[in-house]
Amino acid sequence: MSILSVDQLKCTKCGMCTEICPSRVIEMGDNGPEMILEERCIACGHCVAICPYAALDNEKNPLAKQVPIEKFPVLEPSTAACFLRSRHSVRGYKKEPVKHDAILKLLDIARFAQTAGNTQGLSYLVIDDPEVLNKIRSVTIDWLEEQYKSGHSWAQRYGRYVTIYRETGRDVIFRGAPTLVFAIADKELRTGWDNARYALAYAELYATTLGLGTVWGGYVEQCATANHQPFLDLVPVPQGKKVCGVIMVGYPKYTYKRLVDRNPLEVIWG
Repeated sequence: MSILSVDQLKCTKCGMCTEICPSRVIEMGDNGPEMILEERCIACGHCVAICPYAALDNEKNPLAKQVPIEKFPVLEPSTAACFLRSRHSVRGYKKEPVKHDAILKLLDIARFAQTAGNTQGLSYLVIDDPEVLNKIRSVTIDWLEEQYKSGHSWAQRYGRYVTIYRETGRDVIFRGAPTLVFAIADKELRTGWDNARYALAYAELYATTLGLGTVWGGYVEQCATANHQPFLDLVPVPQGKKVCGVIMVGYPKYTYKRLVDRNPLEVIWG
């Protein structure tokens, strides 16, 4: 029995499902669309989602779990542009913990980001215990200092941050953010790093609608991917998993008053 079922009373054989299937495993037959090479179906659900008559169902991404779009909310281009441009990496946070339900809303949207071949495969580790965060900050600074003192050219910029932290105690790692979010995936998942970039970008954009701010945890991520043992001893990454991305989350301490500029657009037409 096929994983794809067709209501022949509703199906008009329009062919949209066969055209948009990313794996090209749906072909049009005498009785409507047919699934071939079922093992190659990546469960994206596009065949079910695009059918205007709800004539298709796919066991891997069933119609019952899809949400009908009654009226698609289209943002005006200027509004969308302003929203996208107004996202900032936040480096100043209020001393206020982020409620868990807000983090869950944030990450629930992140899971809808595109992934390579619909591999998905991400889960999240959230740390908001102040004591644990202090320890992670400390071992990350230690690792940065080790890299700086090793003489690696790529690590020379770390020296300034280490000095600021050692001499002033300023939080140059978390910037005061009360929550640390790790995107993690199976060690064997080749697309884990790319999938995490997309997912956390979704989270960073959606965060503003919840009144939250974010900043990428680059130093923490580098420390994690370098397998610095004191760091790994503090962060409970499950066995067989790897860290693929890190963001800090909290309530912004300040409000930006202007949209900043970037380098001019450069396009090469082929």
